[in-house]
Amino acid sequence: MNGTSGLRRGLTAVGLAAVVALPGSVTAVAATALISSQHKAAEVSSAELRENLEAVHEAGMPGIQAAVSRKGRSWTGAAGVADTHTDRPLEAGFGHRVGSVTKTFTATAVLRQVSAGRVELDAPIGRYLPKLVPGERGERITVRMLLNHTSGITDYFPVVFSSLTRGSLADLERNRFRYHSPEELITAGLEQPATNEPGQGWAYSNTNYIIAGELLREVTGQSPERYITREIIRPLGLRDTYFPHLNPFIPGPNSKAYEALYHQPERRGEYSVYSPTALRTAGALISTPTDLNRFYDALLGGELLDESVLAEMRETVAVPNSPTLRYGLGLMRFETPACATLWGHEGTVPGMSTLSLHSADGKRQLSYGLNLTKYQRLDENGLPLIHPIDRRLGTLQVNAVCGASDTTSAASPSGSGVALLADLHRLNR
Repeated sequence: MNGTSGLRRGLTAVGLAAVVALPGSVTAVAATALISSQHKAAEVSSAELRENLEAVHEAGMPGIQAAVSRKGRSWTGAAGVADTHTDRPLEAGFGHRVGSVTKTFTATAVLRQVSAGRVELDAPIGRYLPKLVPGERGERITVRMLLNHTSGITDYFPVVFSSLTRGSLADLERNRFRYHSPEELITAGLEQPATNEPGQGWAYSNTNYIIAGELLREVTGQSPERYITREIIRPLGLRDTYFPHLNPFIPGPNSKAYEALYHQPERRGEYSVYSPTALRTAGALISTPTDLNRFYDALLGGELLDESVLAEMRETVAVPNSPTLRYGLGLMRFETPACATLWGHEGTVPGMSTLSLHSADGKRQLSYGLNLTKYQRLDENGLPLIHPIDRRLGTLQVNAVCGASDTTSAASPSGSGVALLADLHRLNR
């Protein structure tokens, strides 16, 4: 892999020094001598972040792209390759499947309907979708329970893709171009035993957000994808964010998507081409780290929701066995020792993962995308072991969102970020 050339091609700095230089080079020293003390600090931070991305690549990640915003300054970068066979470099701004980050968009759209008076958060979902969620469950499960994953409805994904639970990529291959209707996915989840009584426990379920999409269809009279695009994506100017609808390809420049499935198959799979109907309003969005930073900045800054409704979105419930995570309405709350409370969401689809983290005041943001998933090995209990990639990502997270001045010890950059990643890996297992 030609990781350094990919890094050089993929890095840009906005509002920093015009010269792009690797840390420690003659050019970097000359550039530092030419700028003011205020800009010196920004250039050092930029160089450190470049090193962090390259470190993730050197630890074994084929490619990573990221966008950082700190106190009004923005920076984008990439390291590594988009294709391990050709060494084609990954560049910042490549189209990326962001998976469950889609859930924040979907929840925001539902909450806009709450503000408009067309949906009640604590109304039973059966009031709106009596045929899709019939009987007692439709009467007991509320809209709020769907959005915060306390409904008890089982996730359809391990049902439709059951081979993944056996260490096989076979179901991913069989479903690569298959059309999945919303009704099919919802039925697959509802037919399974409930994970908990409605409102009495927490269990992550993509089924909840397929139902939320159908709720939007019912109350708006248009497809949920079109509504989210009209109400959120276009007004914010998110030019690289879109639902692919029935298109299995990612239009424009993009990366391969490598699924290792914890090294259980003989070889990793590649799923950059895949039917988006398998995830829909639960996880089908394509975006970029820069667009995600803009979206969360607008959301947390009150541009998309009334203050009272945004407060409902931030009302969280506990995630079992997780010291760092709590879940709101399509919004994750992360508690890390190094920089206190962060908001955002994680997303994983076969071969691509995304993490979007944002300080409560909106002054610090990090969104990044990876093109290799489930790269760890499993321990004797079937849980992912910490990988060197995780340690490098932990350092990236704390340096980007917290800053070196916020860390309490030399061990905190890696340790705090790794604890968060370990929780997310357990969630995705």
